[in-house]
Amino acid sequence: MQQDPKPQQINVQLDEKVAEGIYSNLALIAHSPAEFFIDFARMVPGTAKASVHARIIMTPAHMKFLMNAVKENIERFEKQFGEIKLHGSPQPPSGSFGFRPGGPDEK
Repeated sequence: MQQDPKPQQINVQLDEKVAEGIYSNLALIAHSPAEFFIDFARMVPGTAKASVHARIIMTPAHMKFLMNAVKENIERFEKQFGEIKLHGSPQPPSGSFGFRPGGPDEK
């Protein structure tokens, strides 16, 4: 009978510049058979142009791990602070900008 190995502790380093973060109000998601691409962009209301500030490329398995981790964190956030309301906050007209599926090549 084999025992499951203990999870290995990972030392993650976060340099000062990366720790500042990048604000994004638009995410474009596309995929190929082998990878998912997430482009994090920022769009200023009143302009018709968005600038991509970061692109993350992940395997399908890692994308699913990310999706599950985000879902779990949203559930914890809402348990602590209340439901995140999408309809109650000021939103741009449908289709103008925000987080949505699709990618730069999709219309």
